Amino acid sequence: MAARSTRDEAVHLLRRGVRNADVARRLGVPQGTVSAWKHKDRAKRGELPGRRRSTCPHCYGDQLNRPMYAYLLGLYLGDGHILLPNEYRRTQSLQITCDEKWPGIIDSAEQAMRQVLPHNTPCRVRRTGCRDVKVYSNHLTCLFPQHGPGKKHERTIALARWQQEIVDAHPWEFLRGLIHSDGCRITNWTTRDVGGTKRRYEYPRYFFTNTSTDIIGLFTATLDAVGVQWKAAAPRPTGRVNISVARKDSVALMDAHIGPKY
Repeated sequence: MAARSTRDEAVHLLRRGVRNADVARRLGVPQGTVSAWKHKDRAKRGELPGRRRSTCPHCYGDQLNRPMYAYLLGLYLGDGHILLPNEYRRTQSLQITCDEKWPGIIDSAEQAMRQVLPHNTPCRVRRTGCRDVKVYSNHLTCLFPQHGPGKKHERTIALARWQQEIVDAHPWEFLRGLIHSDGCRITNWTTRDVGGTKRRYEYPRYFFTNTSTDIIGLFTATLDAVGVQWKAAAPRPTGRVNISVARKDSVALMDAHIGPKY
């Protein structure tokens, strides 16, 4: 008889009632891997409880918090990605990477996840200089169909019709998510000669930088929709495109709805 694989041996022990931690120690594999094997084996045998723990407007017809979804969509397009299940993960996960300099944005990202997926609990993972805000659900690819292999700027990023309807209804939330991920508000300064004396003048402006021309297009189209004037700088050697909002009335409009990072 052929020897059992490590996974088959683990499943055999689990079915006999051996604890996950004991199986992991005995076979020399991570406990999380053993837990995933146990979950898949129970699912295969129809032993998992039937209570649904995720919200999905497409699969179940659940109500979606549309303003918070527009904000979370902006964060996802800027600094987010989805991991799919594999041998070591049994559930999809959405991860938004936030700079630790802006704790308010970390809080906002977590709150948005709680509002969009009220039956799922987000968590924070500390990394050097940043925090990953994560949530687990097997319906994330339903909510974010832009997921795909490779980097975002290497594939087409287009909103589904239902997503565009949400962005059209809540454009400022979408813009806020994009600015909170790949944008900023800064204060520039210049000098002018006034009566022979140089005087310093300061003026605020917003920037949004991204490598994906599709995401840049979504950002600028939404700016157009809310009446914000913008300019695009020449693409950098890296391919990143910089969008600037500097006109006084447009900056005031952005300040009223978005404001500086915090």
